[in-house]
Amino acid sequence: MAKLGSEKRPAVLHVRTQKRAAELASICSEHGWRYIIGIEPDKPENISDLERLLNAPLPLRAEEKPGRNDPCPCGSGKNYKKCCGR
Repeated sequence: MAKLGSEKRPAVLHVRTQKRAAELASICSEHGWRYIIGIEPDKPENISDLERLLNAPLPLRAEEKPGRNDPCPCGSGKNYKKCCGR
C-alpha cells in the first residue's frame, strides 16, 4: 500500500469553508504532502487523514530478551536459563 500523502494515496480532507480549505492546503504544502480537499458546507468536517499525517504513530520495538547465561531479570540472582528461562 502506498504511503499516505503520496502521489498514489493523497490525503482526502472534507471541510465546510473555502478559508478552512486554504489553511489545510498550506499545512499540506509545507510538508510536501499530496492532498484532495472537498468543500461541503452541509456536512461535518473530516480531516482524519491530516491528523494521521501530523501525529504519525511510532514504530513498535520488541523488548530485548536476556541471554541464556545473563542474570535473570526477576532478581533471583540465578542465570536466566536456570530460573525463568525454563
